[in-house]
Amino acid sequence: MPGASGPRVTGERVSTARGGFNPTWQRHVAAYALCAPLLPDGKVLDLGCGVGHSFERLAPRETVGVDIDPGILAGQQRETSVADMRALPFADATFASVLCVQAIEHVPDPERVLHEARRVLAVGGPAVFVTPNRLTFGPPDEVVDPYHYVEFSAEELRRCCGAVFEHVELFGIFGSARYLELVARERSDLERVLRWDALRLRRAIPRSMRMRLYDRALRRRRLAPEEGAAAIEPSDFTLRDPPLEQALDLVAVCSS
Repeated sequence: MPGASGPRVTGERVSTARGGFNPTWQRHVAAYALCAPLLPDGKVLDLGCGVGHSFERLAPRETVGVDIDPGILAGQQRETSVADMRALPFADATFASVLCVQAIEHVPDPERVLHEARRVLAVGGPAVFVTPNRLTFGPPDEVVDPYHYVEFSAEELRRCCGAVFEHVELFGIFGSARYLELVARERSDLERVLRWDALRLRRAIPRSMRMRLYDRALRRRRLAPEEGAAAIEPSDFTLRDPPLEQALDLVAVCSS
């Protein structure tokens, strides 16, 4: 299973279910399982796939995993391609559908990802983008995660996708009460840390340094799992219609 011994743990990708990382891992697994019914039969482009932890959830569809890091693709039991998701090495109309889970926020120009997804889609095929809801994890007016260039509210995601696709339908992934307890504790801890930097001087720190500090804090926190973390599983997450203000993740289903 990917992540069992796994690549180096950073905030860039979900790469292990060990210890305190389990809730986030299960949330990502759930995203694949919940989005599978939204996809038609046929080949799926798994865009920004990382370690490929959940492509089996899309079976029996054939999937092609794309990531910019060749090391993260090594050993995946499917076709993969090393590529920037803003410049895909595929012909037009190659795929029946595109699924992009927790990746579009990792580029400074997500509209380029949207255009490439549309280009490689067969006519009428859906492109499904899952991304964190800016309103529910950190300060709504600041991107704290140094690996994220942009984060969206539901309306912002609709506008971004609507500039490229004719049809955009939004859903939300919501967590169970026991998962939300963990989120509330983490948010409380984050708010306590940020209060020490009321002037937001952290914004002057180079991104590379903020990544290192973020990774160090992440690994330290996850070494001692919070009570209840190990019990979280994909069934703790549901896909629902709007309103989406309290959704953990936003799901945009786009087509032309």
